[in-house]
Amino acid sequence: MCGIAGFTGFKNNNELAEDANKIQHHRGPDNQSVWFDEYIALAHQRLSIIDLSEAANQPFHKGNLVIVFNGEIYNYKQLQEKLKNEKQVIFSTSSDTEVVLEMYKHFGVQCLDFFLGMFAFAIYNKKSSELIIARDHFGIKPLFYTQIDNTFAFSSELKTLVRIPGFNKIINPKSLVSCINYIWVSGNETMFNDCHKLPPAHYLTYNKNEGVKIIRYWELDDTSKSIDTEQHIVDELTRTIEKSVARHMVADVPVSCFLSGGLDSSLISVLAKKKNHLLSTYTISTLMKDKKIEQMPDDEKYAKIVADTFQFNHNVLQINSDILNELPRIVRALDEPIGDPAAINTYLICKAAKQKGAKVLLSGMGADEIFFGYRRQQATLLALRYNKLPKFVKSITSAVVNRLPVKIFGKGFKIGRWAKRFISFATLPADEAYMRSYSYYSTNELRDLFKVDYKPAIELVAHEHKSLFKSKYKDDFINQICNIDTQMFMLGLNLTYTDRASMAASVEVRVPFIDKLMVTKAMQIPGHLKIKRGVSKSILKKAAEKVLPKEIIYRKKASFGAPIRSWIANDLRSMVDELLSEENINKRGFLNYSVVKQMIESDRRGDEDKAYQIYQLLTLELWCREYLDK
Repeated sequence: MCGIAGFTGFKNNNELAEDANKIQHHRGPDNQSVWFDEYIALAHQRLSIIDLSEAANQPFHKGNLVIVFNGEIYNYKQLQEKLKNEKQVIFSTSSDTEVVLEMYKHFGVQCLDFFLGMFAFAIYNKKSSELIIARDHFGIKPLFYTQIDNTFAFSSELKTLVRIPGFNKIINPKSLVSCINYIWVSGNETMFNDCHKLPPAHYLTYNKNEGVKIIRYWELDDTSKSIDTEQHIVDELTRTIEKSVARHMVADVPVSCFLSGGLDSSLISVLAKKKNHLLSTYTISTLMKDKKIEQMPDDEKYAKIVADTFQFNHNVLQINSDILNELPRIVRALDEPIGDPAAINTYLICKAAKQKGAKVLLSGMGADEIFFGYRRQQATLLALRYNKLPKFVKSITSAVVNRLPVKIFGKGFKIGRWAKRFISFATLPADEAYMRSYSYYSTNELRDLFKVDYKPAIELVAHEHKSLFKSKYKDDFINQICNIDTQMFMLGLNLTYTDRASMAASVEVRVPFIDKLMVTKAMQIPGHLKIKRGVSKSILKKAAEKVLPKEIIYRKKASFGAPIRSWIANDLRSMVDELLSEENINKRGFLNYSVVKQMIESDRRGDEDKAYQIYQLLTLELWCREYLDK
């Protein structure tokens, strides 16, 4: 895991590269170097994970090629042997970086077909002055790029490109709407019009004569597969998970794990212990007062059961409102206005792990997306059945639910909160219902909230979701939902905050469920096997029965979050009043203050649950101060 950047066409390419090493230092504290010629400058920040020697430092050059590489290629040893045997390549390091370079030299862009891992890399040909940059299959590693006149620049983080002289800070309306609607930025745009993300499973070529060309190199195959017996699918799935975890343990430093006590992280941790008998695990706990208001899950209880059962070196970190003092720093680290407090948890765990000497953590992220594990996924199926009820029944139900409070005597009333959320999308068409299940506003609410200049972007956000939802698995509604989650929710939120928050603490997070072979196998499993008799992730739970106690496998679904409702009601109250004042809202010119004020008052009365919307508005204002005002 590292940071990369490159600059061409600027008068001071090498100075910009040196600046990139300072800005992205947290991504690679072990070494920062620059390589440049008269055409381009490449910067690299190294977090040493594989081949810890100085010989593996980057930018790495060999012959006419120079590479900067961020990520890990988990099958690099097999590819190294392939190159030695078939191409008689002589290696000067034992790094995966050199393997990537040699694979490109001998196979061109077809090298991307061989890689199993997470990556964002750039290779520059000194002879032809051509640059290629590429991003992994699911967008685990970030890669931003921009063109300013006849220049081109790329980097691992947006904050690096914003610092370039002449960078245009005009807000992208669609990104602004999506970050408010979802609490994260969808698609391959950024918050700025002239800056973009290279899409997952794509590569980009650039030279000064032909400019930019972007090409897809891989796509998930959604053609129907022959259906085996359920037991055969379970056995195949078990082997696939075991192999993926084993691949993700490849490192020259110890590998540790997140452990929430839920199915996904517990399964990853137990399988990881087969490769590391001294495995360390990390869990977040919350204060009792916050648990009561938030009705949060008791993760530390279940994590302790797993840790005691399998004898992990277990660490528990308590989260409290003191972390809010670091909120501006976390917003800066995230690069985008992301209103999910799970980013705080990730940062805290990685920071604690780093202090104990850990450099690599495994995460169970991705299993909910590909195995149908979210409550909102089940709620959408329920909505399809609810829609078949007589109209008068739905009218009565809606009237009753709308009267329910979301707080009672200052404590969270989860049933009221969930019922109101369900009613908000239950009568919509399936694709719209699913979008509403994880967005925070209806179309009409967005129109009321935004100033007139941003209203056309509301339709763009809706169209983006509809197009992606209908793009694959048209005959399998459950896998259709899983697919849209990998392209929207997983990419735009989970992978984004995980990379930024972990790298802010100089720690690498690996995700065995988000692996090319793992996702391919999971998405070949018919949807009806992913949820059976109301049990979500049914097929994965069957596979886990060989490894985990049933009380862990079948515990209620718990979110990886922070007590945001408690914080908004108490610790963040003065910040809400200050940052979301009429003066500040009007100064930005994005939103109608009267609607913002109404949300805050409704949340404080306990009529509606608006905590996440309010937290996102705080995040947006802090982001504007960092990325627009400075």
